[in-house]
Amino acid sequence: MYDRYASGKFAMLLSRRSLLASSALAAAAAPRARAIAASSRIRIGMIGCGGISVADSNAFLAHPECEIVAVCDVDDARIKTTLERLEKLGRKPPAAVKDFRRIVERDDIDVCLVCTPDHWHALPTVAACRAGKDVYVEKPLATSIGEGEKMRKAAAEHGRICQMGTQWRSGEHYAEAVEMVRSGKIGKVRQVRCWAYLDWVRDIGNPPDGPVPPGVDYDMWLGPAPQRPFNKNRFHFNFRWFWDYAGGLMTDWGVHLINIALWAMGPEWPRSVISSGGKYALQDNSETPDTQITIYDFPSYTLIWEHQVQCGLGPDRREHGVMFTGAEASLLVHTGGWEVIAEPKKRGMVEMKRQATTTEAVRAAHVRNFLDCIQSRKPPVENLDIGHHVSTVAHLGNLALRSKSRVEWDSATGRATGSAEAQRLVTQPYRAPWSLG
Repeated sequence: MYDRYASGKFAMLLSRRSLLASSALAAAAAPRARAIAASSRIRIGMIGCGGISVADSNAFLAHPECEIVAVCDVDDARIKTTLERLEKLGRKPPAAVKDFRRIVERDDIDVCLVCTPDHWHALPTVAACRAGKDVYVEKPLATSIGEGEKMRKAAAEHGRICQMGTQWRSGEHYAEAVEMVRSGKIGKVRQVRCWAYLDWVRDIGNPPDGPVPPGVDYDMWLGPAPQRPFNKNRFHFNFRWFWDYAGGLMTDWGVHLINIALWAMGPEWPRSVISSGGKYALQDNSETPDTQITIYDFPSYTLIWEHQVQCGLGPDRREHGVMFTGAEASLLVHTGGWEVIAEPKKRGMVEMKRQATTTEAVRAAHVRNFLDCIQSRKPPVENLDIGHHVSTVAHLGNLALRSKSRVEWDSATGRATGSAEAQRLVTQPYRAPWSLG
């Protein structure tokens, strides 16, 4: 429920019932129970057994038709932990392999759940689409714009249902906030600001290169990425701070927040992007910026992204959020809910708030939408066309930063014009023998 209601004409326009009734986007926001015949079971092959795999697999197993029949990881310790966790949940023991291709080739798998580091998103997704599997792949879509485009095309060419795992797209309160912006009730939006000020990102030090841990197939972990000596900082979890494998906070948190901005503002592409930042707080061997601000010039508005680490309060004294600035009011949305804040001279609207549901419920709703679309063969809410759009926008911020240039983006050709260095970074080169074909 709202903490407050607007008065007069806004009481009708802003009520929760009115918003939900008018928003088709919210229809798939909440999971719903349904009877599942034994023949309708969804058999899952999970590729990657790291941290995000726990949340994702739990979200799938919250739905009665789902079972995990095989898991894959290059690290024996991760496989062992996953098997023990599934056993404690009372699940039938799945098969365990260290090569994702053994998952893709199985006839008894309907869905490939890709929970790998970013540099391993594209290869399993494309291979699974070609093998006739549907795919749930974690965000961002890949480490480069070029990979994302190939993933999007593979899903379309082979008629596969694919969902990118940015679960906020299935959150009821996000859908309400988006509908509020789209309705025009806060006036014409001229600026959208997204931020993540995170105090949990810590200095990871400068450990020397060392031996590969027992039970790890490190060459397979590197896969298409460049050959490097093993360094524990470049491995589990912290891989996201190295350009070979990921895009730092811009693609880690940025994809979540920018996704909400693009959902509300429509399918426009930015015309140009500039970005500034660097490592000003951390003294470790990570590569991606701990501080960054990016400005996108869209045809009808400006989008600003910013992040900092080792500080917990950003704009409006919140850790993270998306602020839509309209002519009549501003709307702030974040994981805790959303609120409309009237401009000081406006008298027709008062502050109003809406609290969020739990993260686990939103993640389960995102999976529910995907499972329903497997049955209906309709596009899910974060299909790979949408996933590629938002991931590309995030990547463009990094391209501008790394090339030290203003990047002009030609969405028709998928090229960064005016900067040879930015264009070089559009596609991540693959280490032989790996290829997306």
